[in-house]
Order: sequence, then structure tokens, then C-alpha cells
Amino acid sequence: MLFWFIAIAVTAIACAALFYAAGPRMVNAGTPELDDANSHFRLILAGIDADVAAGKLGEGEAVAARGELAREILRLKAEAGRVSGAGPGFGRMPLLAGLGAVAVVALGLYALLGSPDQPSQPLAGRSDVAAQSLDLESAIARIESQLIENPDDLRGWTVIAPAYLEMGRYADAARAYRQVMALGGVTPDLQTSLAEALLLGAGDEGSTEALDLLRAAAADPAHAMSRLYLASVLTGMGEYEEAIPLWEAAISLAGEDAPWLDGAQQGLAVARNGGVAPANDQEAEMIGQMVSGLAGRLSADGGTIEEWTQLVRAYLVLGDTDSAQAAYDDAVAAYPRAFDRGDLDTLALGAGLTLNGAQP
Repeated sequence: MLFWFIAIAVTAIACAALFYAAGPRMVNAGTPELDDANSHFRLILAGIDADVAAGKLGEGEAVAARGELAREILRLKAEAGRVSGAGPGFGRMPLLAGLGAVAVVALGLYALLGSPDQPSQPLAGRSDVAAQSLDLESAIARIESQLIENPDDLRGWTVIAPAYLEMGRYADAARAYRQVMALGGVTPDLQTSLAEALLLGAGDEGSTEALDLLRAAAADPAHAMSRLYLASVLTGMGEYEEAIPLWEAAISLAGEDAPWLDGAQQGLAVARNGGVAPANDQEAEMIGQMVSGLAGRLSADGGTIEEWTQLVRAYLVLGDTDSAQAAYDDAVAAYPRAFDRGDLDTLALGAGLTLNGAQP
């Protein structure tokens, strides 16, 4: 009887928590989203325009205010955290009825099929949990012992290589893939798998051998995965000119239901935009209004190298490479010494902008 009292109480508490969480409210609201902030920014922009019309702000002050608002939008866009919105718009009575039905069904099924009198067992002592781990480990141990006796067993190396990779034993996985290639020949799939093991094992240090393997595998015109891996690595390294055709080739080989297609299209957009994720239409409209004021002030009165860098970056976010190039040219004219333009030249180089017809 005590068991059923506890079970009913726990079920009621869980249903109450779900009922509360699914209600029409915001929960765990932390970092504001840019989409939710657009109306706020528009009100501020309208207020600036109203102050100019009323004579409360001069044109120079208004331009500065718009530029500051643009920087705030760009800062919000760069924040990675996103929060979830309110729960679904169900009525409260249908929601309550549904939770009640779930509780009744759950308790009823356990009463029919469960064993409340069964003594509890520690997780480590449960046969079903322990068997999963022991089965994999024992299988790996058996294959390893077989490979010691017969190191030329191609099937054994083929089976154990991806198992090592799944277990995080990257050095062993790389060794196994080398054996498979030595015994069965080199294929683009094996080159890609070996490169993956090397990259995972190298971490942030990277692997020149892995890049060479991926380039060799990508020589096969029909192999998409090697192009995906190579394009991703090169984009992370800032080698956008080499990454772009690889993204494009992989996308051309993808079917409509390829699970990696959306990611590849996003990677291509980032590479084309010099490593900066392009803005969507609503963000582009808002940022464009703000940036125009900053661009006008810098063109008329000049500014700091940080402001020029901000302007070039904003144009790249908008995907307007021509305007970014023009702003970069003006910045170089204002700051002709390369020593003064360290961050700006780095940004321009990554985005493919040019300095007097040559790479900066």
C-alpha cells in the first residue's frame, strides 16, 4: 500500500509540474533573442527620428545614436544563446484532461504488468545494463585476441575500427583503419574515416595528414563525405576560397533527404561571407538602417580604426561585399600604415577583400 501511495504522489507532482511548464508563460528566459528585440529597436529608432524632427537632437547626434544602436544589434546577433518561448497554446482544461489520462494509463499499465513487490537492485547490478557494456567490451576483447593470432584478418580490422572510433579510442581506430587499407586497399571511404579518427585524436591542434587524406578522397568526383569534412575543416581554418567549391560540390551530390544538406548550405553561406554568418531578411533590414548612419558619418568626418572595422564587419554580415570593399578602401586611405590596421586587415583577408588590387 505504501508503494501505491508514493507512486500516486510522485505521478501527481510530475503532472502538476508539466501542467505548469506547458502553461502560457515564459520559462527559463535568459538571453534576449534578436527577433524579440526588433520591435524594441524600432521604437528607439522612431524615437531618434522624432527627436530630430522636434529639434531635440542635431543631425550629428542622431547619426551617432543610430550607429550605437547598430552596434547593439550586431552584438545581440553574435550571442550564441537562444531561449525557448512560451508553451503551446492549448486550453488549460484539455491540457489538464490529457495529463490526467496519461497518469491513469501509466498507473493502470503498471498495476497490470508491473511487479511492485520486486526488491530493488543497484544499477551496476542489473543484468540488462551490465550486459550492454560487457557485451561490447567482451566482443572487442575477442576480436583483439583473434587479431593478435591472425593480424591479417581483414574482416576483424574492418569490424573493430568503427567500434574503436565510437568508444573514443581514436589512436586505436586510426591504427585499425591503416590495417584495413593495407590489407584491403585504399578507398575514399577509408581515407575519410582515417582522417576523422586523426582529427578527433588531434583535437584543436589539427592534423596535416588528415587534410591530405581528405584531399585525396575528394579527388573522387562522386564522394560527398570527404568534401564535407574537408570543407568544414578549411572553413574553420579561414581557408574560405578553397572551402567554397568543396561545399558547392558536396551540395550538388546530396539528395533532397540528405541529413547533412542544411548544415552544408549554412557552411557554404559562412564561407562565402568570410566566416561571418549572413543576416536574415529582418536582421538585414534593421542593421542596414543603423549602418547607413555610421557609414555617412565616417565618410564625412572620418573615425577610429575600430569604427571602420565595425563598418566593414557589418557590411559582411549583410552579405554586401561591394560595400565592404568600398568601406575597406576608405579605411585604408584614412589609415595608410598597415601597423594601424591589424584587426581590419585580418577581417578583410578572411572575407576575400583586396588591398589595391592585391590580397592585404
